[in-house]
This record gives sequence, C-alpha cells and structure tokens, in this order.
Amino acid sequence: MSTLPTPAERLRSLLATAASLTLHVPGRRCDLVGAHRVEAGRIFLEVPDVVLHEPDVAAVLELTDVAPTPVRSRVRARATLGGWLSATGSREMALELAEATLQDPAYGADAEVAVEPADFAAAAPDPLAHAEADLLCHLSSAHPDAVERLARLIPPHHLHGVRRIVPVRLDRYGVVLRLEFAARARDVRLPFLTPLERPEDTGERMQELYARARCCRGGH
Repeated sequence: MSTLPTPAERLRSLLATAASLTLHVPGRRCDLVGAHRVEAGRIFLEVPDVVLHEPDVAAVLELTDVAPTPVRSRVRARATLGGWLSATGSREMALELAEATLQDPAYGADAEVAVEPADFAAAAPDPLAHAEADLLCHLSSAHPDAVERLARLIPPHHLHGVRRIVPVRLDRYGVVLRLEFAARARDVRLPFLTPLERPEDTGERMQELYARARCCRGGH
C-alpha cells in the first residue's frame, strides 16, 4: 500500500490550491492570480490580452508550494509544466500539457520527477488539498500537546537534538512532521493505517495515530 501521493496526484493538488502561477511565453512573463482551473488534463488560464490573441504558442507554467505553518524552510515543492496554449473562444486559453516536472523532497532530496501528461490527466487532487492549510495551522497552534503525542511514533534516535517539531504536511496518506535541529531539518511521515477518501475521515485517522502513539514509550 502506498504511503504518499504519486507525483501526478501531488501535482494536481498543487494546481488545485495554488493562488498564483507564473506563465512564460516567448518574450513575456505573466503572473496569474486566481486565474486557472484544470479539466480533463487541460489547464485553462485567464491570460492578458497580449497573450490571448496569439496563435498556438509554446508556454511554461511555474508554481511554488509553501508550507502554511511557521517553519524555517517553507518551500515544500516546485513544479514546471510545459506545453502549447490554444484559444478557447473565451477569455481563457488552454494549455495542452506536453511535459511536467516536480521537485519535492518527498520523492528525493534533489530529484526532479517527471510527470507524464496521461498520468496528470488521470490523477485527482488529494481530498484534503483545500483543507490542509487550515488543518495544519489548527493542529500546530491549538494542539501542541497532540503534536507532542504524534512525535512518540518517531524512533527516539531521530529526535536527538531536536529543538522544535511542527506539522508541515497532511494528505490522504498521513501527516508529516518537520523536525527542526540547530542547523538542519528533517521531515518524517506518519502514515495512516488506510488512506482516507473524504475530508470527514480526517478525525478518525488522526485518532488512530494518537492511539498508536499512546502505546509508544509509555505514552498516556
């Protein structure tokens, strides 16, 4: 059973929640705020007039994912998507995806993972994508005791020298805690027993983690 999203799922989640994208077309750079959507593997963009009236044009989209909780290194992922923009008969243009790459430490510290257009089209955003930021911030600020309990699931030798533990990711497969040391940081994923299917399942899955944590190192 998988314990983390596929790169295609992760990319779909990033696009679903991104407030802004940067569009590059020959000779121009445009910052698009709240101006994109994804349907059937195509990315629809509200573009400036100077781009809207161009014929089919090569384009590159860039986006950055930032952790909602207060950690030192807040960039969680970067993605680049390339393809061709075509007119749709409205204020939008559609990007036909040709290639995409994802940089995310979950798939390797310095690795760029390629996402095939067919995999992107078949994937869906994570069920928690839109709720993740609020859930993480609530867990971090309102329930530090719960974060401490979750840390009992981490092998003790990984906690030597830890100065702070902050929840930094949450998806259908589990929660990720950021262990901050004096000069470095490490992310540790705590997987759910089974992936959740609906946001309403989050409480049950978290309670399962807390129950497992109570059995670790004399937790109460």
